[in-house]
Amino acid sequence: MKNVLLIICIAAFSLSCAAVKKRPADEFKNYQEDLTETRYTFPSLPDPEKLTKKKAVADGVGNPVDAELEEAINYYVRSNMNEEYYSGFTILVYSGVDRDQAFETRNSIYNTFSDIKTHMEYQQPRYLVKVGKYINRIEAQYNYHKLKEKFPTARIIQDRFQRESTNGDEEINNDEE
Repeated sequence: MKNVLLIICIAAFSLSCAAVKKRPADEFKNYQEDLTETRYTFPSLPDPEKLTKKKAVADGVGNPVDAELEEAINYYVRSNMNEEYYSGFTILVYSGVDRDQAFETRNSIYNTFSDIKTHMEYQQPRYLVKVGKYINRIEAQYNYHKLKEKFPTARIIQDRFQRESTNGDEEINNDEE
């Protein structure tokens, strides 16, 4: 019974393939379809070089959120200026209990890379030799790759830094004019 069913399926399949009529490609060479009715159209944008920021907002072309966004960013910056510490990243070059090795590492960095600021900390019972204060990890990548060649154990770590200026009287200005 299974063999008969298999033979019928094979015969039906092969007959259906033969029933498909092949047409030459030349038959469709003049085919055209007009889709202009279904296409989305967008109004043309004004030339950005001819618009000033104030004129663009007055004409309704600019984004009305810009002023509110700038105000929110300035508020955020001013509120963070009152914080004594900020979070960021640094490159940890040495971490260990050997004081002489810590000083030797710091001096080696200073002699090899004089443009990179190095600082050393003592957190009992270990010495830490760190390089740089970076807001985000991407900023630290350039110096990290330079240091990694000479100091293979170097790594980027999160750290907290004390603000050098806690004066909140600085004016924040993001105008591009």
